[in-house]
Amino acid sequence: MKIGCPKEIKPQEFRVGMTPNAAREAVDHGHQVLIETGAGAGAGFDDAAYVAAGAKIAGTASEIFAAADMIVKVKEPQAAERAMLREGQLLFTYLHLAPDPEQTHDLIASGATCIAYETVTDAQGGLPLLAPMSEVAGRLAPQVGAWTLQKANGGRGVLMGGVPGVGPAQVVVIGGGVVGTHAARIAAGMGADVTVLDRSLPRLRYLDDVFGRQFRTGYSSAGLLAEHLERADMVIGAVLIPGAAAPKLVSRAQLAGMKHGAALVDVAIDQGGCFETSRATTHQDPIYEVDGIMHYCVANMPGAVARTSTIALGNATMPFMLALADKGWKQACQDDPHLLNGLNVHAGKLTYFAVGKALGIDVVSPQLALKE
Repeated sequence: MKIGCPKEIKPQEFRVGMTPNAAREAVDHGHQVLIETGAGAGAGFDDAAYVAAGAKIAGTASEIFAAADMIVKVKEPQAAERAMLREGQLLFTYLHLAPDPEQTHDLIASGATCIAYETVTDAQGGLPLLAPMSEVAGRLAPQVGAWTLQKANGGRGVLMGGVPGVGPAQVVVIGGGVVGTHAARIAAGMGADVTVLDRSLPRLRYLDDVFGRQFRTGYSSAGLLAEHLERADMVIGAVLIPGAAAPKLVSRAQLAGMKHGAALVDVAIDQGGCFETSRATTHQDPIYEVDGIMHYCVANMPGAVARTSTIALGNATMPFMLALADKGWKQACQDDPHLLNGLNVHAGKLTYFAVGKALGIDVVSPQLALKE
């Protein structure tokens, strides 16, 4: 199979879909790998590293899309990239379709087969291709939140760990999953006073058992969340419904009761965000203010630490990429129902029910798509 990896063109996206190690593995499996010139530069991988791994360098993205049987990326294809997809081509990348009707309709119209990293599952009920970036984003969230809290950036001017005689920042993490757990650990490590809110009692018990007194936990009711919002210096939104739009947990009206200059960090922004006032931003212009509250809503947070993120993502995606290349997507998905859960679009039809519900589009089951 010809596997193509174009350079990411989303603003301030420095990651790359394949590492040289992944390219080497694919070549060793008998596949041809095409890498766009400079695709890995942002993550610290030059063209020579890919050539040494056995890949071929292509000059433009159009060459990659024209030649490749499978396109491997990081972020969802932008409009120019979607226009280059063709019928029968396989796309393997993050998609986040639920809040993005334009992309969804374009992918359906392309006739391509699109497998989304974020909806591939595992035997434990986890999301193995989302987890590495969730870990990175979770660990980054308190870091960027602390920067947003600085007075020069419009924040309250509060130091996360305080100093002797001055209390630490009050941090609320909404969601105790992968993102929330890593965010809470880092925020607590920075010396902040941290509370994690979640609606899963087993998850709260787990957090309490594993982390003890590093941070507090609470059952996320509307009343308790409202109480914590009033005293929070920073709120980190870390709620995920796989493949679906994120729920809006903090309304604009509630901002009026928060401290002026408090920071909201919305890690769920790829799925539409979990604050009513969230809108996607970029690393170039990451924060904005609404009603005196600072919002950090960068849609590709892990791109800021591109090398770490690229290697972590490549470690997770490589076995699935090789299965798709070795067997073809149909056989690979027949052999692995967890990979089949990643199928979002095939041959002009939507195949992921949560996206169909969010966008009001008819859906065909992925099992039926396998039979076509």
